[in-house]
Amino acid sequence: GSCRHRCCPGRNNACWAPVARRARCYCDSYCQRTGDCCQDYLATCRRAAVGCAVGPWGPWSGCSSPCGVGSRARSRQVTVPPRHGGDPCPDLKQRRGCLGQHPTCGAAK
Repeated sequence: GSCRHRCCPGRNNACWAPVARRARCYCDSYCQRTGDCCQDYLATCRRAAVGCAVGPWGPWSGCSSPCGVGSRARSRQVTVPPRHGGDPCPDLKQRRGCLGQHPTCGAAK
C-alpha cells in the first residue's frame, strides 16, 4: 500500500490503503503508535509534518491571595499549530505558589 495520495493527521480509520488480500496499511499519524503504517508513510507524510510552535511566556499574574498562601499563573500562545503528525504543543499554562503580603495583612481590625 502507498500513502502517495493521502496523509491524515491524528487517528483516522478511513485513511488507509490496500496492501494484500483484505489487508490494510494506514496513512494517519497514529499509525506510528500502532505500527500499521504503509511502507512509504515516513517518506511521504512526515515530510509535510509541522511541529507546534509557541510564543514567549507572558508575565506572571499577581498573587491570587492578598494575604497568605495563593498562586500565580502565566501563559503563552500557540503561534503555529501542529499539522500532519508534527510534534504536539508543550504546556501553555504554568502555575506556582506565592505568599500574598499586602501592607494591610498584618493590621488589626
